[in-house]
Amino acid sequence: MSTQSALQRKPRPISTALYRHPKGRLASLLTLPMTWLVGVYILSLAIMLVTAFWTTDPFTSRVKPGFTLDNFAQLATVPAYGMTALRTLGIALAVTLICAAFSVPLAVFMSQVAGPKLRAVLAVLVTLPLWAGYLVKVIGMRLVWTENGFFNWALEPLGISGPGFGVLTVTLTLVYLWFPYMAIPVYTAVAQIPPNLFDASSDLGARGFRTIRTVVAPLLMPSLIAGSIFTFSLSLGDYISAMYVGGSTQMIGSIIAQNINLNPPLAAAFSFVPIVLVIVYLGAVRRTGALNNL
Repeated sequence: MSTQSALQRKPRPISTALYRHPKGRLASLLTLPMTWLVGVYILSLAIMLVTAFWTTDPFTSRVKPGFTLDNFAQLATVPAYGMTALRTLGIALAVTLICAAFSVPLAVFMSQVAGPKLRAVLAVLVTLPLWAGYLVKVIGMRLVWTENGFFNWALEPLGISGPGFGVLTVTLTLVYLWFPYMAIPVYTAVAQIPPNLFDASSDLGARGFRTIRTVVAPLLMPSLIAGSIFTFSLSLGDYISAMYVGGSTQMIGSIIAQNINLNPPLAAAFSFVPIVLVIVYLGAVRRTGALNNL
């Protein structure tokens, strides 16, 4: 009898208790991630939104709590801010389209044409930008595009020169930075396409690019959408590329960085522009139904 009571009083393992209480198991799984999501991410965004309605003393540059819409009004009335937002949006869309245009044929070649050794080499080349730090890659691109850099050296025999520092250079630099985020999911999707679809398309008379357009592209839409979310949002929030290879080009992040100490409420208000653009982009994508297959 005493042995039975001792066994009954023996503490249960935590795993047994969690197995018998599904709600406790769910709470234990979600506590840490929800603490991070709500306590750090959402709370910081909420504080930034509140700061956007505060004011800055023009003489002391001290932030004063209060409520004003002047910061948001400046975004709509100052032409430089509007042009910067449009320029950043155009660069982000261009980066996304260029990455998609290059990733699809590259993925088809890697999965359907290239041999194992060549495929491994191409995989290394695609992911190579991920091996170095962000600032190292940007400085490397600056050395490539500078007046005495590689492109000017290569084009000198032809009597022409590179584009120099500007919007085009920023766009190409961002393509170099974010291309793996588009190429990897697209290649994974292409590798899962049955080879008989390519054979059937060839038997019906479709050539390479028509096969890509009519057969591959519709099947790749979910992966293209997933990659575009990364390339679009990361390009919207970038400003270091514009600082080093953009010359006088400014992006949304450039305005935020310039005002983060001088006028934090204005910087906070401008920070919501890329957030709104990403939300609008996701809403437009959702209306197409492409997110249903992700």
